[in-house]
Amino acid sequence: MKWHYIEEYLVNFLKEETCKTGLSGGVLGLSGGIDSAVVAVLAKKAFGKNLKVILLPSQFSSDSSITDALSLCKKFDIDYEIIEIKNIIEAYNENQNSNSLRIGNFSARVRMAILFDQSAKYNSLVLGTSNKSELLLGYGTWYGDLASAINPIGDIYKSDIFRFAKYLNVPKSIICKPPSADLWEGQSDEQELGYTYKEIDAVFFELVENRLTPNEVIKKGYKKELVLKLNNMIYKNQFKRKMPLIAKITKRTIGIDFLYPRDVRL
Repeated sequence: MKWHYIEEYLVNFLKEETCKTGLSGGVLGLSGGIDSAVVAVLAKKAFGKNLKVILLPSQFSSDSSITDALSLCKKFDIDYEIIEIKNIIEAYNENQNSNSLRIGNFSARVRMAILFDQSAKYNSLVLGTSNKSELLLGYGTWYGDLASAINPIGDIYKSDIFRFAKYLNVPKSIICKPPSADLWEGQSDEQELGYTYKEIDAVFFELVENRLTPNEVIKKGYKKELVLKLNNMIYKNQFKRKMPLIAKITKRTIGIDFLYPRDVRL
């Protein structure tokens, strides 16, 4: 990919789509990970001082998530605020007997609730940070990190995000650390998935971009177990990529046959 063209396009995308809503800037949750770092750099170029970055650490956040996020803000002169969510998580889960998955999902939704509140405070849009690999996998929290107003990197595979980050001069400490949603201590994306993003994205490219069937992809030499798993995850998690389904009662139903462009105006 020619990253300078991608960068220019995405900076303009952020500017234009935000302008259409009548709002003035962007709000972003910065995790210290590579995806939010890339979005933060793009958003800084698009919004300048009208970008507000929020760090939302919990008791499960790694030390590096904070230090890496702060190093990015310092390097690119990004205005930030730290809002701790530890007390919110502890207060809710005190009598819930929650497991790690539930706590992780709740944490993601708390963070997004705060970001949308902050977006109202700053008259801004919430910027999404989920890449294409995560969206296809359904690897994110519904109405948590998957929620946003606009997403500049949702059509870029995770493997390409690393190359894009390098082009944008994101700090090496962020680029080199293992991908993690940081939802609980020691959590690792690739360890959970059982495969590297390089392996996953190669199969996704065949299934999605080349529109091959699973059997055709397997015949090209890819692992059968991986191909079938990823194909299943694409379909299993389709509901996460759609707006809520409305039961059809009248002649024109929102999302079915009452279809206007996102930025429609009178």
